[in-house]
Amino acid sequence: MKNNALAVIRSNPFWSYQIAGWSIWFTLLVAGTFAFEPSTYLFARSVGYFYIAALGFILSTGLRYLFNLVSGFRLIVRSLLCLLAISIASVLYPILIVSVGRMVPLDWARIASSGVIPQEPFNAIVDLTYPVLFIWGGLYFIIKLMLLLQLEREKVLRSAALANQAQLSMLRYQLNPHFLFNTLNAISTLVLTKATEQANEMLTKLSKFLRYSLDHSPLDRVTLATELETSQLYLDIEKVRFADRLRLQFNIDADVGEAQVPTLLLQPIIENSIKHGISKSEDGGIIAIAAQRKEGNRLLIEVIDDGPGVPVSEISGQEFQPSKGVGISNIRNRLQEIYGESYELRFTNAEPHGLKVTVLIPYERS
Repeated sequence: MKNNALAVIRSNPFWSYQIAGWSIWFTLLVAGTFAFEPSTYLFARSVGYFYIAALGFILSTGLRYLFNLVSGFRLIVRSLLCLLAISIASVLYPILIVSVGRMVPLDWARIASSGVIPQEPFNAIVDLTYPVLFIWGGLYFIIKLMLLLQLEREKVLRSAALANQAQLSMLRYQLNPHFLFNTLNAISTLVLTKATEQANEMLTKLSKFLRYSLDHSPLDRVTLATELETSQLYLDIEKVRFADRLRLQFNIDADVGEAQVPTLLLQPIIENSIKHGISKSEDGGIIAIAAQRKEGNRLLIEVIDDGPGVPVSEISGQEFQPSKGVGISNIRNRLQEIYGESYELRFTNAEPHGLKVTVLIPYERS
């Protein structure tokens, strides 16, 4: 039983502060008697002061349960009810001290060996009990309110984090279904034409690409070298469809291979270039991928195609802001989540024609 009581006190800081606070109040009262009154009054006064502190402990504990009872009410209603309860308890405190003290007669003359104890100091202490309990109730209400507000903020933040995590998890599975359908159709064609070795190679690369996309969270980061290898898997699959119509150029600086980038950063951009640039031309085209370290510890990545580019009517200033496309929205959302405002994602027309996608993010290594 004793161990259970100690466990409750340790698990709930209220009881520790409650016991400590009223013990300090009792100690201050006794110390005042010891300092300003004859020592012969000490025991009798201590009994009276213990009764005052114990009654304060009981009343304040009742206030606590009342505060918890109205914690579900609206803030203004809760505040008014708590203020009313604090005021009533503060008025009752000195009344109960006097009333109960009369109901439980104590032979103060016998308790104190010196005879009759003067009532004036005791009455002064009783007068002090009103502000003491009022201050206790006010402080407890303010602290309780602050804790509740903090819990509400944490609850909102947790809910937002869970919603954001769910959204990001959903983004992981938003691979363009046209890519999967086209790839499966290409594999089917290879099987029908007895090109089983090429079909098997394409299936293997598709399997690796899908495994990579599912194994990594949208907020994961990998080295640029790993991201380029994964992009190469995707490009190899697309080259089966486009053959010589899809031509590639890489210009990757040697010192950026270990730079950290979000997973599947390049694939949606490359897919966009193939869809709007390469596939619309009978002769196909070139996709150039470049990466370099810039001043200010920044990593610059560019994906450029030589397709038709963007009509001038759709460009604001010198930049194009795509309003459609799950893949591009996916990239923008993830960059915002990972880097906040410390990133750039720009779409501009290339020279002499084509689209250039520029990604500028902080240069970080693992």
